[in-house]
Amino acid sequence: MNKQRRHAYQAIKEVCQNHHGWETILLKYIGVSRQAYHKGINREDTVWEKQDKILKNHVKRIYKEHNGSVGAGKILTHLVHENKLRFKLSLKQVRRVMNELNLVCKVRIKKVNRKEKEEKHIQDNVLDQNFKVNKPNEVWLADSTQIEYGTNKRYKVRLSGILDLYGRFLLGYIITPTETAEAEVAMFEGVFEHEGDVHPTVHTDRGSAFVSNSFNRLLTQHKVSRSMSRPGTPYDNSPMERWWNDFKLRWMNLHPTPATLEDLEKLVKEGIDYFNNKDRSDKINGLTPAEYRNKAI
Repeated sequence: MNKQRRHAYQAIKEVCQNHHGWETILLKYIGVSRQAYHKGINREDTVWEKQDKILKNHVKRIYKEHNGSVGAGKILTHLVHENKLRFKLSLKQVRRVMNELNLVCKVRIKKVNRKEKEEKHIQDNVLDQNFKVNKPNEVWLADSTQIEYGTNKRYKVRLSGILDLYGRFLLGYIITPTETAEAEVAMFEGVFEHEGDVHPTVHTDRGSAFVSNSFNRLLTQHKVSRSMSRPGTPYDNSPMERWWNDFKLRWMNLHPTPATLEDLEKLVKEGIDYFNNKDRSDKINGLTPAEYRNKAI
């Protein structure tokens, strides 16, 4: 039985529940005998139909859990990792189900049109866009971004963060009115206290906070290596830039603008927890950043 006929039978059944005589009229209208109708309406679902219903329920669940910010690829990654389904899955199946359920990823992927820039040797650019690491706390990236709250996004603050390049796990963050050396020092002190005796390479831009005496004294105390992006070269810190981009597109933009600073702080905390502990990626074997990092530790 095709899908259209099955939906027609179901509609007739629902419409005729409390209206005797309508069944005959409707069946005559679509040109189906009563015997064929009752045989069709009472048939059991095939194995494929049962699997399709199960898959649709799981796809809807994952889509809702992630605020509609995931596409077919992400959903497939979560389904494979959960390992709850007892039948084979493919990206094509998930795409079909999403189309049938009218589920569309709410995040519009930005098109990137990057022109290769002339490479110039910068002595203090130690990282030099080499973002491959072998263990946690080998390389930390730090940066800040602007976020807003209040009516018409009237108020603006800075969100600073420290990203462990291994698994893209956000180690710490701080929200301040502006980016200051004091804020960066406080954030790094908290992360060093939590992580213990580690000596990563710390990569930042050349903002005033990161070239301050107080900030660099702190890093010297912890015996870390320094690396800085070249002027006008955001790609030197592209994993951090990408993390901010995802955080805004897939979290902040999908929630109502916070009314107060307290609301903003709560939303940011929940968002960081989501990206650290709930968002899975096939780039790290379907694990969350926390799982990937803890597995190495």
